[in-house]
Amino acid sequence: MHIPTPKWLLALGWLMLFLWPGMAGADDLDAILDGFGDGSAMEGGIDLDDALAGFGEDDGFGTSPPEQSAPSLLPAWLQLSGALTQAVSYNFSHHRPEAGATDQRGFSKLRTTADLGADLKLGGDWLAKLGAKAFYDSIYSLRDRQEYSDQVLDEYEDEFEITEAYVQGSLTDKLDIKLGRQIVVWGKSDNIRVTDILNPLDNREPGLVDIRDLRLPVTMSKVDYYLGHWNLSAIISHELRFHKVPVFGNDFYQAPGPAPSEQEYSVAWDNQEFALAANGIFQGWDLSFYGGSFFDDQAHLEITGSGPALSHSRIGMLGSALNIARGNWLIKAEAAYLDGLEYSIDVGKKNRLDALLGAEYQGLSETVISLELVNRHILAFDYRLEEAPVYERQDDFQYVLRISRDLYNDKLQLTALFSTYGITGNGGAFQRLSAVYDWTDEITMTAGLITYQDGDKALFQDIGDNDRLFAELRYAF
Repeated sequence: MHIPTPKWLLALGWLMLFLWPGMAGADDLDAILDGFGDGSAMEGGIDLDDALAGFGEDDGFGTSPPEQSAPSLLPAWLQLSGALTQAVSYNFSHHRPEAGATDQRGFSKLRTTADLGADLKLGGDWLAKLGAKAFYDSIYSLRDRQEYSDQVLDEYEDEFEITEAYVQGSLTDKLDIKLGRQIVVWGKSDNIRVTDILNPLDNREPGLVDIRDLRLPVTMSKVDYYLGHWNLSAIISHELRFHKVPVFGNDFYQAPGPAPSEQEYSVAWDNQEFALAANGIFQGWDLSFYGGSFFDDQAHLEITGSGPALSHSRIGMLGSALNIARGNWLIKAEAAYLDGLEYSIDVGKKNRLDALLGAEYQGLSETVISLELVNRHILAFDYRLEEAPVYERQDDFQYVLRISRDLYNDKLQLTALFSTYGITGNGGAFQRLSAVYDWTDEITMTAGLITYQDGDKALFQDIGDNDRLFAELRYAF
């Protein structure tokens, strides 16, 4: 039986000290500052905004005119935005490597990222969005590039990505269309994917950021029809993209050699993905139904005429998701039936039933606590799947506890996330503690710690030494 290591308990203690109401004086400071600068009512029924109304306005008696904002150099139909980010990571648990192996100790990231986006108004209800992101990680040059595998340099040293490129608008009062590279989110869970399978994920650094920051855009055609409380969607995905995963030479990659090459897929009609969704929003609850034909983002090994290759099965999915809001509680549920899954050993195609239940509580001051549990059950299970190289179980259980607290008028957010596979953590686990501080409207600073525990899931085998500190400075414009 695997029991989480003491650093899990230390992380929980750190969390209790800073996040639990009434500790560290956070609530007292919030109470003292409560109402200042928010225009709230004063004692005696006088509203601060009403009391000050008119001051500073031009009343014709010699007051200074309001400052004029500088005229924009851009046309009215174009709006630009962007950000510059500097991120750093420090690995503090690795041991001295064997001769010829990459030394993973010390600084492992010094990445500079630039994001740029453009919003274009095309007239009427039509608009277009363009976005791109590029990064360069100088740690590989500073530490000697010859220490790293070609695969690591290709995947982690630099990258350019079109993050969005689409046109959207209304064809009628009830019919909208959106064409191009985009992200479409299904499901209700914030931490675990069950029905949210339209966009692959960037899993090259497992657990470091939330799912919302991991989704990779895909070129799609999406049509939405609105009927009362319901929104009906039809989607065709034209671009086949799959999860980005750790590669040979990275400390999250455990195989002794490089992975086989990915099988190539053309843009033929047979390789398009198709999806339908119905989303209903009602008083205090909402309900969604999903279905479609997709390619599995998780690759499996297949022997082809030219040798071994990583292949992706075409699978079918039927699913549903539910949210119920009651007072300070939000209850979440998701379920998905997946048909046609294949694995790296030949046991035939399998079906799987995924079921998730979660709850979110916001009854404590400036604090959100959520717990989500999922079980993925393989039907007609073949016990050969428990062996190498698959390491699957008939029931793959995962639970995620997340606690976040806002302090100092929402300028500082502390978050603790605990993700565990298996009832006792025997599948593996990670814990992430982070602090995000909004120094100004444009500048955000992030710092944190992530720790890992080994487990019998393929992803978590021999990664217990990958613990790291991370920090980020972001300037948005």
